[in-house]
Amino acid sequence: MSKALLADKIKGGWAGQTIGCTYGGPVEFIYNGTLIQDYIPIQWPDGAIKKYYDTFPGLYDDVYMDLTFVAVFDRLGIDAPIDSIAKAFATSEYPLWHANQQARYNILHGIKPTESGNWLNNPHADDIDYQIEADYAGLMSPGMPNTASRFSDKIGHMICYGDGWYGGVFVGAMYSLAFVLDDVEAVVTEALKTIPEESSFHRCIADVIKWHAEYPDDWKQTWFECQKKWSEDYGCPDGVFNPLDIDAKINSAYVVIGLLYGRGDYTKTLHIATRCGQDADCNPATAGGILGTMLGYSHIPEYWKKNLYEVEDRDFAYTNLSLNDVYNLGLKQALQVVLKNGGELNDSRVTIACQKPVPVQLEQSFEGHFPVDRKPLNLQLPKEETNVTFNGVGAVIRGYTRCPDEDYVAKIAVSVDGNEAETILLPVASSPARRVDVFWKYQLPKTNHIIAFKWLNPKKEASVNLGDALIYSDKLIQ
Repeated sequence: MSKALLADKIKGGWAGQTIGCTYGGPVEFIYNGTLIQDYIPIQWPDGAIKKYYDTFPGLYDDVYMDLTFVAVFDRLGIDAPIDSIAKAFATSEYPLWHANQQARYNILHGIKPTESGNWLNNPHADDIDYQIEADYAGLMSPGMPNTASRFSDKIGHMICYGDGWYGGVFVGAMYSLAFVLDDVEAVVTEALKTIPEESSFHRCIADVIKWHAEYPDDWKQTWFECQKKWSEDYGCPDGVFNPLDIDAKINSAYVVIGLLYGRGDYTKTLHIATRCGQDADCNPATAGGILGTMLGYSHIPEYWKKNLYEVEDRDFAYTNLSLNDVYNLGLKQALQVVLKNGGELNDSRVTIACQKPVPVQLEQSFEGHFPVDRKPLNLQLPKEETNVTFNGVGAVIRGYTRCPDEDYVAKIAVSVDGNEAETILLPVASSPARRVDVFWKYQLPKTNHIIAFKWLNPKKEASVNLGDALIYSDKLIQ
């Protein structure tokens, strides 16, 4: 393809992501477990993107996380070591949540980035976090989905594992293939070949493709089929037993519903991906970025681009990069990846050594662990030990530290069944270095257990609160 076309597609990917994120921003996690009905308006007013830049820059977490990786690649090259990427990520100042935040905590406390997303170290391993940040991998790897997967292998496991990681691999592959395929159904089906067929993620997306064939004119029917079969979240401690579902595969299913039923129409794609609900800003961001890559910036309708123009020269919060910077860096890095992987650059033409998708390795989080109870605790740690009892194979204790001194870090000794398990550090809840959940332990024998907490450095004006315990057993209660 021409270098100009490649540049236009990269620009379309970054712009499309930003547009979709903004469009869905007002309904993010407001409609959980229910689609957004047609009569509920979702507006696109003039100045919409500028408003979020000014008032809630944290909306663009799925963009500024990408930009962390892009900036390190610019500084150290496309083969930048994972330790350097992890340091830039962990020491950043932007707010994070779920798997991202726990990965940040893990890295700051000595866990290697190759293990910081593993479900044994991160209860949010199957969450959507890496899925919404994998755009960079595909945009750097035009027509090369396996190369995108290699980027995701290095960076994605820093944040997620299993289905959470597969979400990013799949998204990266869809972006990559959107450069060289002009049919959204082909992009989706070919990208799915990067995911092992045995995985629950693959089975979920394969079902969406099948239901689309059965109900080609009724996206809501496919949405309902997804809810019936795939809306159970076993991992996220905030989502299990709650309507909230930040699990990667169901939200990726919503992205695919938007793409398949949108049929290449940008407006229709954003509307449907958003109206599926749950993470209703990130899903249209992903769908909009993939379709924006396929169409190219020049073919995104003016109705959607009009709000971009006044911010394209403005840096995203917590970064030194604007959209215009990223358009240029994206082309520079994509050309480097093309050349490194057998492609050629001749004057104004780019030749890409396109790849047939190959599945990545099989891995599954929370194997043999089934949520059976959420046990209210409502405890504040005293100076002596506090015990939590349960029967099962694992538990996650949610809670937080409060203190007027925002630099205070509670130090808690934890034992399981009388055996020392961990001494944990709990920054205050508002700290960017906070630990997402107080404590978790999986892969225990199925029997009665006692988790004991001892506050080692109590402070009069501080409190350590244990909210509830998510209990796992080796099978579901029927």
